[in-house]
Amino acid sequence: MKILVLGGAGYIGSHTVYELIAAGHDVAVADNLETGHRQAVHPQARFYQGDIRDRAFVDSVFEQEPVDGVIHFAANSLVGESMTNPLKYYDNNLCGTKVLLESMVAHKIGRIVFSSTAATYGEPERIPILETDRTEPTNCYGETKLSMEKMFKWTSLAHGLRFVSLRYFNACGAHAEANIGEDHQPESHLIPLILQVPNGKRAEISIFGDDYDTKDGTCIRDYIHVTDLAQAHILAMEYLMKGGENAIFNLGNGVGFTVSEVVETARRVTGHPIPAKVVPRRAGDPAQLIASSQKAKEVLDWAPRFDDLETIIATAWRWHKNHPNGFTE
Repeated sequence: MKILVLGGAGYIGSHTVYELIAAGHDVAVADNLETGHRQAVHPQARFYQGDIRDRAFVDSVFEQEPVDGVIHFAANSLVGESMTNPLKYYDNNLCGTKVLLESMVAHKIGRIVFSSTAATYGEPERIPILETDRTEPTNCYGETKLSMEKMFKWTSLAHGLRFVSLRYFNACGAHAEANIGEDHQPESHLIPLILQVPNGKRAEISIFGDDYDTKDGTCIRDYIHVTDLAQAHILAMEYLMKGGENAIFNLGNGVGFTVSEVVETARRVTGHPIPAKVVPRRAGDPAQLIASSQKAKEVLDWAPRFDDLETIIATAWRWHKNHPNGFTE
């Protein structure tokens, strides 16, 4: 396959590029490097720096790269920021996707795999969450991702575009050989924040609330390794290449771990005491978020390989220990 990866310098995008190239596919990457890192792009991928809101840029990439399909990671993704600066999220996530789809239609590119999110569900009706459950986002980030999904649906009806939307839960971990890893500025994900403690970047980790209705009072989340997510994107594109219909899939391990369990596992992996301090809850944090990924397993034949928390954290620690300042070293 010849694939264009939008946002391929970002965390999940760069891991997907590595997995595509390892599988023998031909890959081009487009990224504006607002949050991505040029050093994260696989050396065998052709790189184009630009913004998908720029129609001339997108057109020029498609003219140089007659691709079989697009994998779309190019979006802002910080929940808190989306609530204080919602128009930034509408501009980048929705306007960017609109321009992209206009160019795809013009260049007759008819397949797209979309990086969506569990934030499309909002407060879950039940655990585990199914793809057919109600979508009522509780933040602007989730709202824009849900709106992007609907853009694909209506573009499909009008122009024959076929799409897969992958709604995933807590992405984590790093490349098994530690070639690339997670580097967000500012960091907002739990596992890299925890690992900043043994790396000497913070004195302790904050636990937001210990009075939830869970076994130890801390929030439960479903952690999915970034390489397993990358493999799902490849399987989704192969599914479309074989004529598969439009579809939405959840991606998770189907197992929930509390924040306290994640901290304790990180202590074992790193050999560091990692002091933790309980602080007040954050607004809008559900007590539990766990996915049912049965549909992805049945339709895409997807199976997570990194399915235990200790292995996931060990891959993350290998990267962070060797790159305490991320890609800026």
